[in-house]
Amino acid sequence: MRASLLLSPHSIVICAFVCSAAFGNDAGRLEGSKPNILLIMTDDQGYGPIGRHGHPWIKTPNLDSLYDKSIRFDRFMASPTCAPTRSALMTGRHPMRNGITHTIFERERLTLDATTLPQTLKSVGYTSGIFGKWHLGDEDAYLPEARGFDESFIHGAGGIGQEYECSCADAPNNKYFDPYVRHNGKFVKTKGFCTDVFFRAAMNWIDKQSESDEPFFAYIATNAPHSPYIAPSSNTNRFIDLGLDDNHAGFYGMIENIDENIGRIMTAMESRDLLKDTVVIFMSDNGMAGIPGDRKKPIGHASDGTELSRYNAGMKGLKGSVDEGGVRVPFFVRWDGKLEPGRTLSQVVAHIDVFPTLAAIAGAALPVHQVEGRSLLGLLANSDAAWEDRYLFDHTGRWPTGAEPSDFQRKNFTVRNTQFRMVGDDALFDMLADPGQTKNCIDRYPVVAVAMLEAYDQWWKITRPMMVNETAPMSPTKPFHEAFDAQERTQGIPEWEGNR
Repeated sequence: MRASLLLSPHSIVICAFVCSAAFGNDAGRLEGSKPNILLIMTDDQGYGPIGRHGHPWIKTPNLDSLYDKSIRFDRFMASPTCAPTRSALMTGRHPMRNGITHTIFERERLTLDATTLPQTLKSVGYTSGIFGKWHLGDEDAYLPEARGFDESFIHGAGGIGQEYECSCADAPNNKYFDPYVRHNGKFVKTKGFCTDVFFRAAMNWIDKQSESDEPFFAYIATNAPHSPYIAPSSNTNRFIDLGLDDNHAGFYGMIENIDENIGRIMTAMESRDLLKDTVVIFMSDNGMAGIPGDRKKPIGHASDGTELSRYNAGMKGLKGSVDEGGVRVPFFVRWDGKLEPGRTLSQVVAHIDVFPTLAAIAGAALPVHQVEGRSLLGLLANSDAAWEDRYLFDHTGRWPTGAEPSDFQRKNFTVRNTQFRMVGDDALFDMLADPGQTKNCIDRYPVVAVAMLEAYDQWWKITRPMMVNETAPMSPTKPFHEAFDAQERTQGIPEWEGNR
């Protein structure tokens, strides 16, 4: 068994030196057990819109059931936007150290020097499939099938139908209903709503993998509930009846549609007796999106006349913000018969911890000098396991193309540990006493603020040279457009076999 996590010698993320013996017998028993892995990640949902998280009117019975049967990390931190979090999952290190400082303009591409999670899992016999959103580069060398995935069923760019003046672009004029999907390098025409299609493709693939003795890693990354806010009428009608506008009805309708699909896949997995051999993870990629008009009070009314307004679990900030509401997301872990369900853990953990956790469960060696996160396996086995405090760093990025990143070092950044969140140069919040970030306590804890800022400056000094996409020229072509047009012209776009 591995004696420690392998960390970059340059990393100043403060991590514990953990050995499997410290985990106790349960963690040791789980390490290297090689279960199947099902990771479901939604786009822009954030923490609030789940029934068990106190949302007053959304209905998520299947997510609630998953919550009940899982271990929940109540303070799980992602990045403020989507491509950065996805890169952290794939590498176990901070997004900017993967070259990702934006979600478009060639700055969403995962450095080719990184070893990805599916590549690491492949070393111990896993077969991996991705279904939905990749968003780590649309050029051939960056696509999932070139980064360790055996099955790739994706849309392009950051969302269905998106395109920008760079390589980041989906199939031309693509739509949420009956979308074109790139399946193992070839486009197919699907039928139905995009989320339903992605879950159906994943379940079809899982069915095939379940016939093998080798484990699988299934990564379902929905583009929903990202804008544009479109959902089946069966999911939006209830919200229209509550008086919500089309954007709000679409956003919440997409979440309830996701919930239905989670119910379907859990039922299917249970019927195939797969759950006892599968780790199931649910999360979102960043804080909840701000929806046009959601500051209006009310945005609708319940049947009893109660006013409905935006709910974000009392947190400050939304997607794109480095405040708690912009980066705190749900994180449920279910593993029937192996992990005691119903526990809520309050340790501050993060997206960089997923890679080492799954590698530990799979018994795979970590890439040398890459992974900065820590395995959560000890906490999963024992809620009281040691968890040394550390600093977590975030930056929104998104400075203008061609600008010097260091000119933006002290803008839109945060440093987080167990108790405090530093936001910018002059705002410190005690997250234990004031989780809503209502009182700046920097005058009360000046030493804490100085230490956090010094650590951040050291972190930035090491991170800046790793931002490898900053000088990348804008692609003159859109690879998904070119590939789609060439296939349509020479072969045609076939119906997806999963339509039948």
